[in-house]
Amino acid sequence: MGVTKSEIFTEEQNKLAVQLKAIAHPARIAILQELIKANACICGELVTELGLAQATISQHLKELKNAGLIQGTIEGVSVCYCIEPIAWKNLQNELNGLFSSYKTINSCC
Repeated sequence: MGVTKSEIFTEEQNKLAVQLKAIAHPARIAILQELIKANACICGELVTELGLAQATISQHLKELKNAGLIQGTIEGVSVCYCIEPIAWKNLQNELNGLFSSYKTINSCC
C-alpha cells in the first residue's frame, strides 16, 4: 500500500492491514503457531522446529515484531520471542468484528 494512499484510511484499517500482511506468509504462521504452542518465550528452538535457516527466521520474526504481534527480550546473546498479548487480543477482536458484521442475505449477484 503506497504511503500517499494509506492516509485516506482510518488508523484502525491501516493497523489491521499491516498486521494481516505480516501474518500472510506460511513461515510466519508457523512461527506464530510455535509461539502459541510453547505458551512461553522461545529463543533458538524455532530453527530446529521449522527447519528454516536462522537468517530466514530472523527476518520473519522482524516482520512480526514490526507489526507488533510478537515481542522480544534479550537474554544473553539471544533474543527470545513470545506473542504480544494485547496486540494479539486486539487483532482477534478486530477480526471477530469484521467477520461478525457480515449478515447473510438471500439474494446477491
